[in-house]
Formats: sequence, structure tokens, C-alpha cells
Amino acid sequence: ISEAGFVGFATGAAMAGLRPIVQFQVPSLIYVAFDQLVNQAAKLRLMMGGQARIPVTYTIMVAGSRGGVAGQHSDNPYPYLLHAGFKVVCPSNAYDAKGLLIASIRENDPVVFMASAMALAQRGPVPEELYCLPLGVGEVRRKGSDVTIVAVGHLVPEALAVAEELSRDGISVQVWDPRTLAPLDRDGLCAAVRDTGRVVIYDDTARTCGFAAELSAILAERVYGDLLAPIKRVTRADSPMPYASAIEKAVLPSPANLAQAVRTVFAYKKNRSSEHA
Repeated sequence: ISEAGFVGFATGAAMAGLRPIVQFQVPSLIYVAFDQLVNQAAKLRLMMGGQARIPVTYTIMVAGSRGGVAGQHSDNPYPYLLHAGFKVVCPSNAYDAKGLLIASIRENDPVVFMASAMALAQRGPVPEELYCLPLGVGEVRRKGSDVTIVAVGHLVPEALAVAEELSRDGISVQVWDPRTLAPLDRDGLCAAVRDTGRVVIYDDTARTCGFAAELSAILAERVYGDLLAPIKRVTRADSPMPYASAIEKAVLPSPANLAQAVRTVFAYKKNRSSEHA
């Protein structure tokens, strides 16, 4: 097995007119192929002045690390791939996965499709016929008026469960799903946050230089005047993934931490309101 070989063959096949699909069974194995991915596939179209197309789809089964599978099976490497210039897709449900995968295969640029192992047990309607969902269009999964949760990939169902739990305490939570990380629906993101004026970003990558950090920067630049509370992030700790399950729990984002973050920004809103009363 040679991941670098697979990626190199796929790049050549794409330049010859095919639309290859490369499957990585374990997320950390993309690092073995990074030279072919980052220095070749991601750059060739621009290096050749647009004369070549690289329509390759890379599917990566990401575990998100739940259950002591340690460092080589636990990464969510999409921040690296975003930095390298790939289009990156992160579906949260089966219906989106099919429509976004077909759209990815039809793209003329390399696309990384993050297929979460945490979502494999989900059940839901998926039409038999072919259909595409456009890249770069997010989706409001639940309407709310108090706090917006921006959740990525397999964390969307967890965010919806937390939103339902908090509704019983009188907190109305909106959940927004970006679906694709690049291209990113910046207008949809900002609109979802303006709806409530408060936001918690729920992402299963590192806090420093992770995807949540980029979302925070976009919101600070574009909707700062509409915010009623500071932007809050619930992410992985800045740490490699440990093997021991007890330590693993301390590193990973969790529904309990998400619920606490939502309560914090909601309470901040109430305190600010009382100050001005």
C-alpha cells in the first residue's frame, strides 16, 4: 500500500481526462502522501496557468477519535488541507453526503470529502436518483433566536441534541451547518449569527489555527457590530490525541462543554441587558 502512489497516479489520471476517486481509510495516512497532495495536486492547475484540470476527489474516513484509537486514527486534518488550497466538504448527514459527493466528483479542482465514521450509524432518507448539492452553501438546521451554534460535520447532530436540551430551559438555539468548509458560505454564516447576535462555534479540530479560529476571525471582521456577546469556541485542546480514554475525553469537544458555552454567552447577554436597564 502506497498512499503517495495512489495520489500521484490519480493526479496523472485526472490530467489525462479521468475523474479518479482516492479513498483513505485512516485520516492520518494523508500525511504519508502530503508531497503529492500539497506540492502537486493542489498546485498544478495554477502552476500551469489554468491549462490543466485536476478533478480528483479524495474521501477520508475520519474517526474524530471516540474510544481510544490514538494518534494515527484520530485526526481531523482538514485545517491542513484548507491551508493547502483544497476544496473541503464536511457533510453532517446521509442526504447531504450523497449530494455533496456527486458535486465533488463533478468539480474540476481537487476536493477532499471528509466522511465521518461517527455519522455512519445515522439513518435518514436518501433518494435513489442522482442529485447534487452546491458547494459553498450552508444550511440552518434549527431555527432559534437566542444563540447560534455553528457546528461542523459529525458534531451537527450533537449540536441539535444540545439545542433541544437547552430549549427546555427557555434558551432558543439556532444551529447552522457550513456543509462545505472551502468554499465557505460566508454570507450564510454571518446571516445565521446576525439572527441571534450570539455564537458558539463547535469544531473537532485544534483551537489554535483550527477552523473555528478562522470562523471567529470572519465574524469579528464582518458582524462585530451585531454581536451581543463575545464569540465562544468549543474545540479540541491544543494537544496530540492521547491513547488513554480518560485523557482523550479531556482533549475532545463534548456536548456538555457546548451546553455550558451556550449558557455562558446567553447569560452574558442577560447581564449586559440588565446593565443598560
